[in-house]
This record gives sequence, structure tokens and C-alpha cells, in this order.
Amino acid sequence: MAEGLSTTLVSNWLNTLRSAGAAFGPVAGAFVQLHTANPGAAGTTAVSAGSNTRIAATFNASSAGSALALSGNVGPWTNGGTSETLTDISVWTASSGGTFLFSIALSASKAWASGDTFTLTTLGVSMTPQAA
Repeated sequence: MAEGLSTTLVSNWLNTLRSAGAAFGPVAGAFVQLHTANPGAAGTTAVSAGSNTRIAATFNASSAGSALALSGNVGPWTNGGTSETLTDISVWTASSGGTFLFSIALSASKAWASGDTFTLTTLGVSMTPQAA
């Protein structure tokens, strides 16, 4: 499974197009979690052992089909005692539990040793193709 949108998110968006479909509104929040490999279809694979904390992210509004982008940095996470390599993130609707929304591979993997910190400085989300 490649990184991407969760089946729950896609189904909810698609069901808004049905005449009898249920409304799907904004999520209450977005929370980022670190991974050491592809998070998988449920977003739960290879959660970082150094920190399994989800940190809140905020996004600027999208307009005219532009990408959704972070409005500020997310983090820092502090590695609590293991050496590993960060490769992916997942995004959830809550700091624990909640609904898995999507996952993204980092543009470059990051070696992360005990005591190191990690801050996510950019995250862009877009949907394509769009009609021109």
C-alpha cells in the first residue's frame, strides 16, 4: 500500500456526492504522528518507538484549488530513547484514537537518535487532477 488518503476519508468525501448521502464536514483537528516505514492502510504500521505522540497541526485555508499548507511548524517531537530512521507521517483527527485521514512519505528520511528532536516545517496536501 502506498501512502495516501484513508478509505474512510475517501468514502466520506465521495458519499457527499450522492443525493441521499450524509453530510461530511470539517474535522475537529489534525494531529501528526511519526513513522519508521509506510503507515499502511490503517495508519498504524511502524509507529515511531522514539515518540508515538501525535502533535496538532493547523493549515491555511485552500482557495481556487490550491494545496492545503501548514500555517506553522509541527513539533518538536523528542526521541525518548531509541535510534531509528523516520520515513513517513500519518495524520489523524485526534491526539489519540480518532480517525486516520492520510499518510505521506517524508521528502527525505531522517536518522533520529535518542534525545534528538524533529520538527515538521512543511506539509502540502493537494488533490489532482483538477479541471482546467
